[in-house]
Amino acid sequence: MSVQDVLNEKIAQELLTSTEPARLAYTWKDGTPRVVPVWFHWNGSEIVLSTPRAAPKLKVLADRPEVALTIDSNTWPYHVLLIRGTAAVAPHEGIVPEYAAAADRYFGPVQGPAWIEQVKAMGLESARVVITPTYAVIMDFETRYPSAFAAAMQRAQSAQ
Repeated sequence: MSVQDVLNEKIAQELLTSTEPARLAYTWKDGTPRVVPVWFHWNGSEIVLSTPRAAPKLKVLADRPEVALTIDSNTWPYHVLLIRGTAAVAPHEGIVPEYAAAADRYFGPVQGPAWIEQVKAMGLESARVVITPTYAVIMDFETRYPSAFAAAMQRAQSAQ
């Protein structure tokens, strides 16, 4: 199954259009991992983030563009979308359009635009981060489990 096929599945689409934040993982200059919660926008083939140009993660993404993202539900049975990909960063004047779309999704049609106006008033310089997925997997804890757990379940069933 291709990456795009996985991302088009119902559970993936629910998570990609949810109000759950993504967790972005990247590698710092010294090789240690970093994970940060981020708003995101799914455009059908890429995950787009916006961040201030002074954000620490921008100091390493140009040299270490390999990233991972997870988007998880918070109720049982948990739904989890794991993505690995490559990040491309570009400066952006003004508000990144996908950030405005994310604000509408996270805050709603009234509070979203109000938040964008507050951000504009801060005068932050933005960067647009586009993540192109190269790997994706779904765990739904009903039919798809973490690999070690699934293997243990299969061994237990075979032993019966």
